[in-house]
Amino acid sequence: MAAGLLAAGLAAGPTLAEPQHGIAMYGAPALPPDFVSLPYADPDAPKGGQIVLAEQGGFDSLNPHILKGRAPWAVTTHVFESMLGRSYDEPFSLYGLLAETVETGPNREWVEFTIRPEARFSDGSPVTVEDAIWSYETLGTEGHPRFLGSWQKVEKIEATGPRSFRITFNTPDRELPLIMGLRPIFKKAQWEGKDFAQSSLIPPIGSSAYPIAEFEPGRFINFRRNPDYWGKDLPFNAGRNNLDLIRYEYFADAGVMFEAFKAGAVSLYREGNAARWQDSYDFPLMREGKVVKAEIAHERPSGITGLVMNTRRDLFADWRVREAMLLAFNYEFIAQTQNGGSDPRICSYFCNSVLAMRPGPAEGRVKDLLTPFAEDLPPGTLEGYALPEGDGTARNRRNIAKAAALLEEAGWTPKDGRLVNASGQPFAFEILMLQGATEYQSVVNIFAQALDRLGIAVRTTTIDPAQYNERTNRFDFDMTFYTRALSLSPGNEQMLYWGSEAADTPGSRNWMGMKSPAAEAMIAAMLETADPEEFQAAVRALDRVLTAGRYVIPLWYSQVSRLAHDASLHYPAHVPLYGDWPGWAPDVWWSE
Repeated sequence: MAAGLLAAGLAAGPTLAEPQHGIAMYGAPALPPDFVSLPYADPDAPKGGQIVLAEQGGFDSLNPHILKGRAPWAVTTHVFESMLGRSYDEPFSLYGLLAETVETGPNREWVEFTIRPEARFSDGSPVTVEDAIWSYETLGTEGHPRFLGSWQKVEKIEATGPRSFRITFNTPDRELPLIMGLRPIFKKAQWEGKDFAQSSLIPPIGSSAYPIAEFEPGRFINFRRNPDYWGKDLPFNAGRNNLDLIRYEYFADAGVMFEAFKAGAVSLYREGNAARWQDSYDFPLMREGKVVKAEIAHERPSGITGLVMNTRRDLFADWRVREAMLLAFNYEFIAQTQNGGSDPRICSYFCNSVLAMRPGPAEGRVKDLLTPFAEDLPPGTLEGYALPEGDGTARNRRNIAKAAALLEEAGWTPKDGRLVNASGQPFAFEILMLQGATEYQSVVNIFAQALDRLGIAVRTTTIDPAQYNERTNRFDFDMTFYTRALSLSPGNEQMLYWGSEAADTPGSRNWMGMKSPAAEAMIAAMLETADPEEFQAAVRALDRVLTAGRYVIPLWYSQVSRLAHDASLHYPAHVPLYGDWPGWAPDVWWSE
């Protein structure tokens, strides 16, 4: 299904040349102008009721669009709207939300949006061109670093009519009109006299169905449905925004969060451990039928989850050291002890999708794209690379021996039971842990035992969410746990994840600090091509660069999302391509 939708979206039709109801990366969106609802929404879903969701950690800000502070991610999801909205049944299509129409130049050198006349902020004031232009300019200059890269490709933004504005680009990039269509729109007047870049607990005013109601920092935040929401009759919103209240409760520890769910204080729980899914759900509410289990299939890439090594540290700058860490990490034994080994291991960053690199040597267009960088690519990129496999025993002797040999080759030799370099400095590092991540702690304990046998000293430091956020924003760690979700429509965000400039930008998502001209060239090829096969080849080549770079020690992923939820909550029979993904729960769920 993913392959078919991707091919259809890439291959269909010419670029836009007149105002349209939506836009796709290539060709036309799947839904016609007169569509009734998104395919995975039920227009007849009842309104009312509530859902209580659980989050780990806390918050001290209500602005998730800046670097400072810790804000609930749900503020972005529930409070703000953009010119266009996503359909999660298509990898590359957006439809008009605040915008009545979208238009691009023949080569997508500009994009123009016309705002719907009925569009209103939650306080009843109209959404204007002035609000939109201010939002784009402010995010691009004062917002989180993730907004800066795309803004640097903007030549100018200007009003073209009472309800329309145009953004002109200075760089060839087919994705830019879509990226600009997804920028959140703020009410300019709310920010007059205020420093946008400073952390604040002032509830921001957006235009969506769910303004912030009550909140208590670090404990909970409520989003209440606005009965006067301007967009409730839009086809895009049919069957969405059904619940009266969306509440997020915050917990310091994952174990306490699960106990709260078992007691009925939380409505929905996502289970990441396959073994617990089988043996830990025999509790009273489940036996009484008040809680039910669901497995939601999806076609999205695995993304990457695991221990990331910071190559800004000299210790991890050598690929041989990183490969030694992969060898020492006894994955088969750890997976068996943690989840029964039932979930597959993440094999690459785009694993489980049509975009994933193929086993063995690079061939065809993938090889052509990578060959100019052959001299600088880590071993295995072109020849073929696969994660090392252990023997499943606790000692993992074969891989430990291989790791020791690689470390010696990299200049680390044993002395008095410890590894040292030529200067006599010991091989020692810190694994940074987030408070409450109890499951990951047991993974680290097993890993640390293996490293100790190699003569490597590891210390584990557990800190609270505020400190963790600050240290990871500054890349102040040796190794830590890392998760990066990836989609079927990778684009400009990949430069923020893996680009050289991002490696030196505090707050970016390039935690490993990689600087790879090959990776950047593959991303550029993805963005500039109009050929679906070229796009796919470029992503597969990027996947090779990332995986053979040996930056992350991958864990496991699930081919289904495991949800346990209150039996009064329901969702439509048609599940979108992305499955359980932001934009599905609680967006199209309802309560009976």
